[in-house]
Amino acid sequence: MSRFGNLGARLYKGEVSYDFIGKVRTWYAVSAVLLLISLGALLFRGLDFGIEFQGGAVFIADAPGGTVAQARDAVLGAGVDAIGEATVTKLGGDSIRVETLALDLPESTVVREALADALGIAPGEVQRQLVGPSWGGEITNKALTGLAVFIVLVSIYLAMTFEWKMALAAIVALVHDVTITAGIYALVGFEVTPATVVGLLTILGYSLYDTVVVFDKVRENTRNILGSNRWTFAQAANLAVNQTLVRSINTSIVALLPVLGLLVGGVFLVGAGALNDLALVLLVGMAVGAYSSIFIATPLLVQLKEREPAIRAQKARVEARQALVSPAAGATVTGRELPGAAGAAPVISRTRNVVAVGQRQQPKKVSRERRTTPPPKKRP
Repeated sequence: MSRFGNLGARLYKGEVSYDFIGKVRTWYAVSAVLLLISLGALLFRGLDFGIEFQGGAVFIADAPGGTVAQARDAVLGAGVDAIGEATVTKLGGDSIRVETLALDLPESTVVREALADALGIAPGEVQRQLVGPSWGGEITNKALTGLAVFIVLVSIYLAMTFEWKMALAAIVALVHDVTITAGIYALVGFEVTPATVVGLLTILGYSLYDTVVVFDKVRENTRNILGSNRWTFAQAANLAVNQTLVRSINTSIVALLPVLGLLVGGVFLVGAGALNDLALVLLVGMAVGAYSSIFIATPLLVQLKEREPAIRAQKARVEARQALVSPAAGATVTGRELPGAAGAAPVISRTRNVVAVGQRQQPKKVSRERRTTPPPKKRP
C-alpha cells in the first residue's frame, strides 16, 4: 500500500486525526479574506458580460496574415456611428474576432465589407452574428430563475434526507463558492458568456455532491450520539471529515487536472473563447467547492448543532468523563471506535501503576520481587 493510501486508512480508523473543527476560526478567517476580495472585485471592477447578455454584433474572420490593428482600423473607419468601441481579439490560428455594439443588418453589412477588404478576403468569409439586447435580458432572467429553482429544490431535498441544519450549512457553503468564483472571474476579466453560466451550474452540483458525501459520514458517526459517553458531536463530525479527506483530495485532483488542461489549451492553443470561459469557472469552482465542504460546511453544521440543549448536555457529560481519563490520571485516550458501536471502548495507554477507566480504578501492580519472595513463617 502506498504512503498516501496508508494515511487514508489511518485517518479512517482514527489513528491519525487533524482537528478541522477546532480550528474553525482559521478557516473562517481565510474565507472572509477571499470573500472580501471577491466582493471588492465585483463592486469596483464588475463582470464583463458578453454580447449574449448585453446585445451587440460579432464578426469572425479567418484571415492568414491579418493583424488585430488592421481589423480595428477597418471597423472604426467603416463610417458606422453605432459601432462605439470595438473589441478585437486574436483567436487560435489565423482567426480574428471583432465585437461591437448592437447594429442593424445594413450597418453590419458595411462593417463586414470593410473588414473583409482590410484583411484581403471575400465578405462571405466573414462570419456575422447579431444579438439584440432583449435576447440577452431574457437569457439573464432564465439563468437567475434556474439558479433560484435549483437552490430551493436542493434545500428541500437536503432537509428531507438529512435535516434542516445540514441543508442550511450546505446552502451557505454554496453561496460561499459562487461568490468567490464570480469574484475571481471579475478579477481575471474573462467575459461572461452562456458557457460561463453552464460552468457555474455545474460547479453548484459538484460542490453539493462533495458536501453531501461528508454529511452522510457525519450522520453515520452521530447516529446514536446522545446516548454515547465517548464522543461529542464535534469529535464525531471531525472524525467524519478525516475519514473522507483522502477521498475528497483524490476526487478533486482527478476532476481538476482535465479542467486545467482545457484552460491551458484554450489560452495557448485556441485563444479567447467559450472554452476559456467554461474552463476557468470550472477550475475555480471545483477547487473552492472542495475547500468549503471540508472547512466551511461541516464546522458550520457543528456550531448549529451545539446550540441544541441535548447536544450541549451530552458534550458536557463526555468532556467530564474524558477529563477523568487524562494524562494527569496516568492514561491517555485515543478513541478508535465509532460512537454507538458494539463493544466500543477507548484505547488506554498505561503509563504508571494506576489505569483510569471511567470512574473505576484497577488495583496497583505488584512488583516481580514481591511476587516471588515467599511470605515469612509463623512462629509456633
